Amino acid sequence: MKSLFEVSIYALIPVVSIVIGGIVGVVKKPSGAFNSTVLHFAAGVVFSVVAVELLPDIMERHSPVEVAIGFSLGVVTMLLVKYYSKKIENKSEMATVKSTLPVGLLVTLAIDLLVDGLLLGVGFAAGNKEGILLSVALAFEVFALGLAVSLTFRKSGISTRQNLGLLAILGITFFIGALFGISLLANLSTEMLEFVLSFGLAALLFLVIEELLIEAHEEKETLVQTTCFFVGFLLFLIIGMVA
Repeated sequence: MKSLFEVSIYALIPVVSIVIGGIVGVVKKPSGAFNSTVLHFAAGVVFSVVAVELLPDIMERHSPVEVAIGFSLGVVTMLLVKYYSKKIENKSEMATVKSTLPVGLLVTLAIDLLVDGLLLGVGFAAGNKEGILLSVALAFEVFALGLAVSLTFRKSGISTRQNLGLLAILGITFFIGALFGISLLANLSTEMLEFVLSFGLAALLFLVIEELLIEAHEEKETLVQTTCFFVGFLLFLIIGMVA
């Protein structure tokens, strides 16, 4: 694995990406089709990293017990995160006294980004190439997230400065999660590494199927958006083969 400093640089890529997405949302309101295109592409990229990098590593180690436990815990964890995030968001929306700041949304996003940061640590635990590719893949995901959140903040009447400041805080949340994951997973035994990789596999599949694609399908879908999923997958498949 690369040094903590080198890995931290790659962890900054998604942080910068979410802020750039926010700036795009502040400067110009993109169409729903554009956002759907980015989400489809991001889903294809993340799915490609899972299929090309993480899954072969897991299969090669031949530890079915660790895989079954890690994968199951990954699914349960993501379901719990989704359940409690929705609960927090719904409570915020149902509050009788509403502030301009969407607290429920911010808490939900912070939890989501913290988990994404931890997943980057999982990628680097699998290997340098896996971590780097996952860093780029998550950058596409959080770009779309930053774009969507920026537009939501604008509707809430939040100023441009506050908008970008909040996005920067969310980006730092991702970075903290990444540093925690990287340092925690740096020196794992083979058995524990298999467990962690299986956990990350489940979480990333959940991210693609239950978050990115569901959000992408909220807009009327065209053949262009569908194609972008496969373009993202193919692009990172080729990069994974030649890198």
